[in-house]
Order: sequence, then structure tokens, then C-alpha cells
Amino acid sequence: MLIRAAVEADIAEIQAIYAHHVLHGTGTFEEIPPSVEEMAERWRHVTGKGWGWIVSADATGVAGYGYYQQIRDRSAYRFTAEDSIYVREDVRGQGVGKALVVALVQAATEAGYRQMIAVIGDSENIGSIGVHTSLGFRKVGVLHATGLKFGRWLDTVYMQRTLGPGDADVPG
Repeated sequence: MLIRAAVEADIAEIQAIYAHHVLHGTGTFEEIPPSVEEMAERWRHVTGKGWGWIVSADATGVAGYGYYQQIRDRSAYRFTAEDSIYVREDVRGQGVGKALVVALVQAATEAGYRQMIAVIGDSENIGSIGVHTSLGFRKVGVLHATGLKFGRWLDTVYMQRTLGPGDADVPG
């Protein structure tokens, strides 16, 4: 498994992975899969701001992808990133998601971020919650019944991890 920066040629595979999660999963609250063109625009937005978008690739193609971005546009949030990861269905449970989160934590830390937030759709998403917990994230909140998908209410779980020195000092 190779973790590398996502390139435009990966977008069709990224879109297919995400479309599966949109149509069959509760990790995202989107209900209509974005087109390849929309995913390309999202990739250009994230990478154009200097944030990280990575893929896990092997001989079968893109096995998963993830990205981090500043959690909110306001300048005071400039040291807080949010991560997102999605893994191809046939390789779930094989460490792809964990490897992606590890790489995103490292990249965001190197970029000077001090906190990373995981916003996890569905409090029953034990895979994502478990991966983040194993990498030092702690649950900091649950928003009850904030999404309605597949005929049921879904919670949103917030997890947080300190990056680098965290709040031990104030960046200059």
C-alpha cells in the first residue's frame, strides 16, 4: 500500500468510492453522489488552499482517500483542521483507513495545525470511531439526531486530537 498525494487522474476512482458511501453508508450525510466533475472541483478547492488530499493506492488502484482542511473559513480557526477519510468497500478492515488518518495527522502537523477534528456521521460508525480512538483522538461531543438518512435519525460524533505542541504555546 502506497500513501501519496492525490492527483487529478485519481478523481474517477475517488468519486466511485465516495458514491458507494453516499448510497450505502451513514458516514456521510450526503444522499446524492456528486459527479466526477464535482469531486474534481472539491479536490481543486482543498489542494488549491494548500491543504492535503491523499490516496492509498496499490495494484488494484485507489483503495481509499482522505483529506484535511481548515475546519472553518474564519481566520481564528487557522490552526484547526478537519479530516475526512473514505475506504473502498472491498478493502475495509485492512488498515487502509488507519494509514490514511496517520498520514493526514502527520501532514497537518507539519503544516502547522495544532488540533484535528474528526466529524463522524453516525454514532454507530464503530470503524471510524475505533480508528480515530486508536490514534489518540478523544470523543468531545455527540450531536443527537442531526441527520436523517435511510429512514432513521443519525447522530454526529465529534472527536479531537492535539497536533504538535497543541495549545502549549501561541504561534508567532
